[in-house]
Amino acid sequence: MKKILVTGGAGFIGSTLVSVLSNTGRYSLTVIDNLSTGKIDNIKNILNVNFVKCDVNRFDDVSGVFYSSRFDYVFHFAAVVGVQRTLANPVSVLEDIEGIRNILLLSKNTGVRKIFFASSSEVYGEPVSLPQHEYSTPLNSRLPYAIVKNVGEAYCRSFYREYGLKYQILRFFNTYGPRQSSDFVVSRFLSAALNGTDITIFGDGSQTRTFCFIDDNIDCIVKLICDEQLSYETVNIGSDICVTILELARLVIKLTGSTSRVIHLEALKEGDMSRRQPDNQIMMQILDRPLVSLESGLGRILTSWTQIPQH
Repeated sequence: MKKILVTGGAGFIGSTLVSVLSNTGRYSLTVIDNLSTGKIDNIKNILNVNFVKCDVNRFDDVSGVFYSSRFDYVFHFAAVVGVQRTLANPVSVLEDIEGIRNILLLSKNTGVRKIFFASSSEVYGEPVSLPQHEYSTPLNSRLPYAIVKNVGEAYCRSFYREYGLKYQILRFFNTYGPRQSSDFVVSRFLSAALNGTDITIFGDGSQTRTFCFIDDNIDCIVKLICDEQLSYETVNIGSDICVTILELARLVIKLTGSTSRVIHLEALKEGDMSRRQPDNQIMMQILDRPLVSLESGLGRILTSWTQIPQH
């Protein structure tokens, strides 16, 4: 049975991955998380998962986990995330570089077969061309969060070249789903609509995003684990269908039958890129199926929230 470590595994994407892997019965799973944004509730009902509360940015905290378990695969998802949170805490964001180095060093020293690094669409910055391709689009963002992700990607390449540590970079575009924190746009809009409160948008709402339902994200990752022949260095993980933030708000209001109003706030001074759109051809080849539509994905969240009233 292969041993897998997921850092940040009590977060949205990490906990969903752990849940899916647990259901296969093929893996021994360990989650580490400092619970600064992750929630223990996300993993408490998942069977056969070992949870360790620790901070990957502290070598002494995390080293014992590696040396006691000798993992086959490591998913490094732990990070300070969210536009507002990363803008408000730029020094904390930069401290995540230490965590990246710790995870790679310990993976190399304990014989990890491959590390999967959670990068971000933020590394592309403002688009110079669309769609944004893994290997030909410049990485030009100057924001601390994006710089840290770019540094993480460089660390992965460097550890492979010098030590032979295999890796895959997962560049996540906007992913949404039932467990997502309420300070991300889809969850925030849905919560506001269900409560009948104003839906607030920064600027005129013309900025576009692409929204990937969590099942599509996780299915792609699981296939990358299961098939060693899928040896792409970097994979954009996201939908390629562009939606304006204003269109998203109106769709949420329609699906919920809400009386919420859309209120426009002053545009953010930084961090709110005008457009994002991945070239997701590699992802689509891996999945070999259509993606979940935005309307269907929002409906699944609403059904889940109705069954488990926690929002």
